[in-house]
Amino acid sequence: MSETQESNRGFWKGFKDYFAESFYLNDYSKILHPGKPLPHWDSSVVEEFIASDPLHGPTLKTAREAAKFGVVGAAVGAVVTGGNAWRWSKSPHGAALSFAFGGVVGFTLGAEVANHWYALSRQNTLEAQAKFFEWLQKRA
Repeated sequence: MSETQESNRGFWKGFKDYFAESFYLNDYSKILHPGKPLPHWDSSVVEEFIASDPLHGPTLKTAREAAKFGVVGAAVGAVVTGGNAWRWSKSPHGAALSFAFGGVVGFTLGAEVANHWYALSRQNTLEAQAKFFEWLQKRA
């Protein structure tokens, strides 16, 4: 019985390690489970980091600009689909669901447009965000 439990533990450890490596979860481990909570930050703190880090700063700035595409896409998608659902069906629950789904689809399409517009596939935005959080922890 104990051999089976040890075998399962080994399997799950390997499974966990594989996904941590595949999805870059190790980069966020310090952020997800910090020793002390991260301090509050606003756009001025982010701009300070962008100015101070010549390698990761421009990448973080590009990622922040790309997020605006997603927000605009979500707003447009939600309003258009929710409005069309209300126009044609006059069903409140249908319009609400359409509004929510349109927001999700609009955000996804906006993020994809930004991905191509700013060529984010060539930049490591995850590492830039992780470096920002490390910088923020050191700063506190």
